Amino acid sequence: MTASTNFELKNLPEREINPEKLETAVTTGKWGKNDISINPKIGTAMASGDQNLPPKTQRLQIYPNSNSGVSPFWREKYEREAKRYWDVFYKRHKDRFFKDRHYLDKEWGDYFSGGGRKVILEAGCGAGNTIFPVIASYPDAFVYACDFSPRAIELVKTHEDYKESHVSAFVSDLTADDLCKEIHPSSVDIVTMIFMLSAVSPEKMPLVLQNVRKVMKPNGYVLFRDYATGDLAQERFSGKDQMISDNFYVRGDGTRAYYFSNEFLTNLFKENGFNVLELDVYCKQVENRSRELIMNRRWVQAVFCVSDGSNSSSSKETDTNHLDGDNVAEKIKQNNLNDSAIDLSEGVAFDMFGVLPSSEYEIIEINLRGWNFKISLLSKEFQHTCKSTGLMLWESARLMASVLAENPNIVAGKRVLELGCGSGGICSMIASRYADLVVATDGDGFALDLLSKNVASNIERQSLTKLTTKRLEWGNKDHIESIKEVVSSKGFDVIMGTDVTYIPEAILPLFATAKELIAPSECNENDNVPVLILCHIFRRVDEPTLLSAAAQFGFRLVDKWPSETSTNLSQSIIGNWFMDNGLKDDLPSTALNILLFCKE
Repeated sequence: MTASTNFELKNLPEREINPEKLETAVTTGKWGKNDISINPKIGTAMASGDQNLPPKTQRLQIYPNSNSGVSPFWREKYEREAKRYWDVFYKRHKDRFFKDRHYLDKEWGDYFSGGGRKVILEAGCGAGNTIFPVIASYPDAFVYACDFSPRAIELVKTHEDYKESHVSAFVSDLTADDLCKEIHPSSVDIVTMIFMLSAVSPEKMPLVLQNVRKVMKPNGYVLFRDYATGDLAQERFSGKDQMISDNFYVRGDGTRAYYFSNEFLTNLFKENGFNVLELDVYCKQVENRSRELIMNRRWVQAVFCVSDGSNSSSSKETDTNHLDGDNVAEKIKQNNLNDSAIDLSEGVAFDMFGVLPSSEYEIIEINLRGWNFKISLLSKEFQHTCKSTGLMLWESARLMASVLAENPNIVAGKRVLELGCGSGGICSMIASRYADLVVATDGDGFALDLLSKNVASNIERQSLTKLTTKRLEWGNKDHIESIKEVVSSKGFDVIMGTDVTYIPEAILPLFATAKELIAPSECNENDNVPVLILCHIFRRVDEPTLLSAAAQFGFRLVDKWPSETSTNLSQSIIGNWFMDNGLKDDLPSTALNILLFCKE
């Protein structure tokens, strides 16, 4: 049985609201019921107050830029599970993330050649992008290759050029495992550390250097290349809550990256028994024409030797070796490198520009009350650092979609607007089968792009003609006017939002926007009363806070679920949605709530 949905309001009791909670909810100034207006340029709320005074403005952001960094819980988790995150990284990218380093001979050929067969340790070998170019250029060399990712070592051992006579690959955490158990002490001529040390916590970097120093010959060298401070990737991180500590960040996939200054790097190696022979910062502008991106990359390249005096007369030694650690000059080499000297492949675009390659998405199948969807969403391992909450699917959307599937009269023959629908859009897609018009909106461009693809691949042509996607930042007058044009200023009969109430700063512009876009019918006993439906888990914004904000814009709560006053579902509008269809027994979360508002 499908429940009737006429929104009869005459028998519903008025909701009582604690006035003290109303006084302290959401607002940061003295907001009166009629004191809110929308600034069309920057989407702010303004308190009018005394008309003789200039208005005070408060910037409202849907995604606050707190820049508080990674919480202690996640910081410890990233450290504890570093091996797992890198294993997932190599499972996804295999040997495609870094390019093979064919520039090694050109950059460091003097160190690899001469003096008989060289024994080399590749610390943090990854998928072998350094090992195999070295073997190709110097067939007499023997390479020890270690990485703490078992999957990376597996990629090395399954490489077509892997030969045990030339390479010995093994799993090792250089911050904890003694290299002398795998390599004889004082037996290695060259240690290569290329984009490896940046993945280690700064406080554990000395452990790595002390470990490799034990297996190096007295006249051995460390050949080093890694990220430099000021690199575009670091600049991108600085605007997000992804900083673990100074110059140390977590990427979207859980792997970490440190950005080295000359001073830090010099002091780090000197304090752990090394002298600096060469130290340069390289700058390169890389153009991605297909994506029309200009990438300014910076990395540091250096050579270190064991500081036991045996190398003090080396012809390779430069004045860098004598620089004071507190006053290290930065030598910069610019625009003198060809593309072969760039280590990073296109996979790094996400870190720098927020461009998500297709491999960062996953397709999930959703079966809701006989409706089947295949929805493309951001993979779960990227969701914990992604700033756009619209690239994932929330449980409240599943519940509301199920309610609409079982109760089509909620939207049948009506004009429907979904606020903050994200990339899933399952509520809007179900509504489009029964409604006259559905407008699915979100303020995030990435979410809207993905939403359009999901809509096109999941609903039939007839419904597709009734569903449109639009960008809507709450409180943005231009966006609001654009959406009004879709409905010829008639307004919407049903406005709905799922999990759109978790940011306190967004509550006022949410209701302000709903007020502008809801149909102008009065709240009375008519069958077609325009309504606002919110489905969510209460997080940082509680019910009294929502009711306070709603009242300021003329919305009255007429029903809610679960109900605190009655166990008889038939006496409730929302309760009828759960009658005789098994929905109540199939809830994704018992913490979910539904609030039904109408205009005063």
